[in-house]
Amino acid sequence: MTVQNSTFTLEDLMDLLVAKVGLPASARTDDPDAMFTDLGLDSLAFLQLQTELQQTYGVPVDENAHAEDHSLGAIVHSVRHYATIGAQA
Repeated sequence: MTVQNSTFTLEDLMDLLVAKVGLPASARTDDPDAMFTDLGLDSLAFLQLQTELQQTYGVPVDENAHAEDHSLGAIVHSVRHYATIGAQA
């Protein structure tokens, strides 16, 4: 998956969750207000996602973050935010 951070979309996040975290393709959503845990994914899956976002997009891992606190839209926004910071550096 090759995506510029600044153009990272909810669809890209869904692709990543299916390919790397184990989300069943049938559980994909286009609702940015859905929470990570609404997808039936647990804290281990959230850690996998954080690691993948760090390795692929340079998004730092927040060790205090909890899966139940993150909407899918917020995760997409975070990737875009770090893309903006990286582009300015």
